[in-house]
Amino acid sequence: MPDAIGYELLGDIAVLKAQNPPVNALGYDVRTGLMDGIARAEADGARAVLIYGEGRTYFAGADIREFGKPPRGPALPDICDRIESSPLLVVSALHGTALGGGLEMALASHYRIAVPGARMGLPEVLIGVMPGAGGTQRLPRLVGLDATFDLVTSGRQFGAAEALELGVIDRVKDGPPREIGLAYARELLDSGAARRPISEMPAPAAIDFDAVYDTVLKKGRGAISAATAVRGIQASVELPFAEGMKRERELFMELMASDQRQGMIHAFFSERAVGKLPELKGVEPRELNAIGVIGGGTMGAGIATAALLSGLNVTMLEMTALAAEAAKGRIEGNLSGALKRGKISQAKFDDLTGKALTLSTDYDALKEADLVVEAVFEDMDVKKTVFTKLDAVCKPGAVLATNTSYLDVNEIAAVTSRPGDVIGLHFFSPAHVMKLLEVVVADKTAPDVVATGFALGKIMKKVSVRAGVCDGFIGNRILSAYRACADHMILDGASPYQIDKALVGFGFAMGPYAVADLAGLDIGWAVRKRLAPTRDARERVPSYPDQLCEDGHFGQKTGKGYYVYEAGKRAGVPNPDVPGLIDANRAELGITPRDFSDEEIVRRYMAAMVNEAARVVGEGIARRPLDVDMTLLFGYGFPRYRGGPLKWADMVGLDTLLADIKTYASEDSYFWQPAPLLEQLVAEGRSFDDLNKEAS
Repeated sequence: MPDAIGYELLGDIAVLKAQNPPVNALGYDVRTGLMDGIARAEADGARAVLIYGEGRTYFAGADIREFGKPPRGPALPDICDRIESSPLLVVSALHGTALGGGLEMALASHYRIAVPGARMGLPEVLIGVMPGAGGTQRLPRLVGLDATFDLVTSGRQFGAAEALELGVIDRVKDGPPREIGLAYARELLDSGAARRPISEMPAPAAIDFDAVYDTVLKKGRGAISAATAVRGIQASVELPFAEGMKRERELFMELMASDQRQGMIHAFFSERAVGKLPELKGVEPRELNAIGVIGGGTMGAGIATAALLSGLNVTMLEMTALAAEAAKGRIEGNLSGALKRGKISQAKFDDLTGKALTLSTDYDALKEADLVVEAVFEDMDVKKTVFTKLDAVCKPGAVLATNTSYLDVNEIAAVTSRPGDVIGLHFFSPAHVMKLLEVVVADKTAPDVVATGFALGKIMKKVSVRAGVCDGFIGNRILSAYRACADHMILDGASPYQIDKALVGFGFAMGPYAVADLAGLDIGWAVRKRLAPTRDARERVPSYPDQLCEDGHFGQKTGKGYYVYEAGKRAGVPNPDVPGLIDANRAELGITPRDFSDEEIVRRYMAAMVNEAARVVGEGIARRPLDVDMTLLFGYGFPRYRGGPLKWADMVGLDTLLADIKTYASEDSYFWQPAPLLEQLVAEGRSFDDLNKEAS
């Protein structure tokens, strides 16, 4: 293997070239190569050093292959200190990305030049840690506190133009990084420019860091990494540089040892693993250029919007010309948001709503579509009618997809003459915003159709999860269990508002009853009515939500549900009618209410979620525990820093969770039946993560 850092002496400029493909990650060989390269440049009598990356990028960040392994010196902070303290003038030439440790390396250099397309960032908070090689100490001295808080606590990437405006870099110049870097280093030497260590620059003035900490902690809904990074930034102001570096490292190591870091790292790797299925290895997807969408309501318009933004041509089919125009209006409304945010230009908007979008009321318009997504009313007979028509008009090889949230994809496929072409593509609303896509594989779905579903997800930048067929697939099936648990707690004495508050405290963006109002209470009502004929007599189902719906209260869209919503306001206040409906339901069932602590609410809710998730994995509806975790993270607002319900379960202990479930079963043995997989893992002393490793 060639040296990870190449060395070349060009007159009085030493060139250190990173050559550790694919992304010049800052692994052990790179770190030792940099340390040796600086020493060699000094010994060779160079006056300046240029550091740049060969291939597609500067140092893109840490080497993820080292995650979870014992650290090997030299550590990155030591490399950065060694570079900055060199008596030589050190220049970094940036292209591609300089992220995390890569940007910290650049900040340790005395001068920085970048190509126009370079991107930078300190994304450590997104994996549960914080900059640990001087990022929180050098950046405030360079750009001030406001910019530092923004860049560090958000973890966002920023481009070369913004970096130049902020002062992160000194110059933007097009050209090969080696050439522009050498020219800049020569210019600096010829002009007599001095070394410029950021550590010797004055720190900003002190502010109320406690207030900033509290704000960031609240914004993160309990995530501690960004708030802890604020304390690192605080150290840059209140301590000498060397002491600030020491404090930064202490805070970094505290985060490294936290459960939140475990959860975030799990989420990071699982997001990359979830779409990699052994069954699709070597399977080519079918052609995907033009798609059809049937049904232009909120969901259908969102799917069409996502497809248009991904470069696909879309034919939108509706029942009437008036409905088609209304669908176009929804799509234009969605795209207007992208236009306002600068995601697309006016010319692009005009193109997407003009040439790329076709409206029709005739199924014949779908004859040439490569893939058609049905997004009509959630009724089996309606969907069967749609698929019978699609079977008649769509070209051979076209993929026929249903966006059903619950219904049996096998039953839908059976009405066609080509069940191998039928698949479930369950988008989440709003489909042009939500990242999750459940790819529901029916019994006869062809492998290349599955591959096409994942290819569409990739084109649309979705996190795609393979799901098997059952009522609700992965996400909604698990949702039905933990929502039932919440409903049971309400019958037994909790209030919807206490439950929502407790779960927001756990880290969910919204509680289950606020979510129900947002989605529409009529959705759950329809599901309850559909399942009523086959419901087991032992199942506890409250009647008060049906009463809300019978009174015409469906949540946000009608202005009243569990909460009351004023016009123009997204947040609601508790509906004063709900406690009376609940009391009447309790009296009807002969229940004497009791008090619940927030801790018990969270524990029961999570136990129900984990138990049903274990069934979903045990039955093969989800192939791996990580599939469940990514479904709940990207579709259901589960806090990312907890990794997902099954990662959370591993961290709190499967044995204690199983013991709790068995205790709860003494009250309701029908609902609290331990999942066989959970019992098996506890008996064998294994974890859900063990199953992930076996499947990889």
